Amino acid sequence: MAIRLKSKWHRSRRARNQARANKPKSLDDLSGVLSFNIWKISHEIFRRMEKEGFRFAEDAQVTLFIQEFIAFLVHMIDRRIYGYWDDDKRHAFINLVSTQLTGNMVENQIDLLGPGDHEQAMTALLNARFEDYAECAYDDNGPGFEARRFLALKISDILAQTDNRWVIEQVMDIEIPYGLEMVLRLAVDALGLRPRANPANQ
Repeated sequence: MAIRLKSKWHRSRRARNQARANKPKSLDDLSGVLSFNIWKISHEIFRRMEKEGFRFAEDAQVTLFIQEFIAFLVHMIDRRIYGYWDDDKRHAFINLVSTQLTGNMVENQIDLLGPGDHEQAMTALLNARFEDYAECAYDDNGPGFEARRFLALKISDILAQTDNRWVIEQVMDIEIPYGLEMVLRLAVDALGLRPRANPANQ
């Protein structure tokens, strides 16, 4: 069953809450919704693969897996809003989303792995993946084969010591289409962008 995304603001009958709900949403508001849902989607993809029998022996594998999907989905949102928002607004928004997700990731890594320079590592990963995916094609149908294959290979590397059977196929054929469907729906529901062709059908 698909996860439920939080893309709407609650509207009560109270005038004060109605007024707040009807106000234009700030970049902080929007980035909060996106970061919350990207975090949720990435964790759901991990759970889906675990349910399918893919083995995660260590917490470090889980965090690396989630980091890779976060980086992929954030970049896909960036590519999706390109051309709709001016560059300054888009960069500010993606920086907010990335900062909020980094904070979430650091808190979880401290709980799972203990103290460490988790923030710098997450920031470095996001920066590196933005450069990697920037070289890959993206059109109205979403990311092309190269970007999907790149992510699948990274996930395969993470699971190489415990389970590398059918990882690439599972990621490319099942999990990436699922993640893209979820996150690009947010671009429509939360950011108000016009829908484009569904990349999950490619």
